[in-house]
Order: sequence, then structure tokens, then C-alpha cells
Amino acid sequence: MTYENPRFDGKIALITGGSSGMGLATAHRLIAEGARVVVTGRDKVRLDAAVAELGDRAFGMPGDAAHLVDIDALTTVIRDRYGRLDVVFANSGVGAFQTIDAVTEAEFDRVVGGNFKAAFFTVQKMLPLLSDGASIVINASFALHRGVPAAALYSATKAAVHNLTRTLAAELAPRRIRVNSVSPGYTDTPAFRAETTDAAQRAIVTNVAAGRIGTAEEVAAAVAFLASGEASYINGQDLVVDGGLTAAVPAAML
Repeated sequence: MTYENPRFDGKIALITGGSSGMGLATAHRLIAEGARVVVTGRDKVRLDAAVAELGDRAFGMPGDAAHLVDIDALTTVIRDRYGRLDVVFANSGVGAFQTIDAVTEAEFDRVVGGNFKAAFFTVQKMLPLLSDGASIVINASFALHRGVPAAALYSATKAAVHNLTRTLAAELAPRRIRVNSVSPGYTDTPAFRAETTDAAQRAIVTNVAAGRIGTAEEVAAAVAFLASGEASYINGQDLVVDGGLTAAVPAAML
């Protein structure tokens, strides 16, 4: 699909964790609207397949956003290849669902690293490349708005990235760089399907006012909006894309 009035014509975008799911859907959306997109991922085979799917306006860079040496290498490649960035979607992250008594120090470090450290240092390292007036979107989660059993660690990291969003919106305002977050609800992605049984998915749907699971493309549309000039007066906000999960009670539950 192409768009009649592409909002990202001539723009350079970075999407971490862009080889599948919401990251890949967002890469498709931004490319369709005129951008050139750099996507990253830990799995080179899957990343190469994603780049082949995206076409010649995409460039893939293997790496782990939780490792600073990989982010430094990414920064060098983007600077040498494109010279700047106009959009960053800090999307990479890890899931973690266990009761608090089951969380080990190693698991704590893995989840904080994958969700908070990765977003923090991706933004920090990309700042010299960001053009004035650029846009940053960080992937958070509906879980930061609602207590979810067996998700204390995961939810805390997502609350951290939203607070980071608000703080950076203030700190980067002199450069007119807007920073927002997007909080997806239950979304149909390869990771979601791998981690959730059919029975669990049916149970989840009963809690969503929209009566269904969301799509990666719907999240991508929200990210594209926040990153575009159409959201020029939206800054430091969290856009919840969850079909009403956190805000509405389904009629079937009454």
C-alpha cells in the first residue's frame, strides 16, 4: 500500500526490534509513507528475511538494543549511511510473566535491560543524529496502566519507559524533539501467539470492549501518527491502543 500524501517522504527512521510483530508492521507503514527505515534485531536470519520483505528502502543491522556496544555500532552505521535520523521507534523489548517471588536477579537484569536500559540508551546514543524537530516513540504497554498478576517486573519496566517519555519530552523540547509512548494491549504478533494458548486468547477477548485482539498494523498506525507532523502538538503522552481493555467494561461482563 502507498499513501497519496506520504507523511514521511524523505525521512530516515530507526526501528529497534523491527524484524517481526509491531516493529515490522511499523517499518512497512513508514516505508509506505515515504521513509527509509533502519531495522534492528537479535536474530540475523529473521532480520534478513524482514529486510527482504520490506524492500530496498529498508536496511537491517543485527544487534541487541540492551548491549551498548551494539548500539554504538548502530550509531556509526546510521551516521555513515544516512547522516541523520528523523524518527526513532524504540520498540525492542522482552516479555516476563512470573510472580514476584519467582524473579531471580538474573531475570531482573534481563528484563530491565531488555525493556528499560535498551530504550534509555537507544535514545541517548541516537541524540547526536536526531534532526531538530524529530520524533521519538517508545513502546510501553497497557500493563503500566493496570495491575496485572504475575507481571510486576514487566509492568515496572514499562512504567519506567513512560516516565522516561515524559522526562525526555521536557528535556528535548529546546530542540523541538517530541517524545511520546504507545501502549499496546493484547496484540496478535508471533510472540503473542507463541506465548499464549488458544484458550487463553479466548479468555482475553472477553475482557476487551472491542471484542477481539488487536493487530500489529493498528499499533503501527498509532506509532506513525505520533511520529508524524499531524501530532505536532502532542508531546510527553502515552497513546493506549488496547481496544478499550483498560478503560471500558465489555457489555458481556455486565
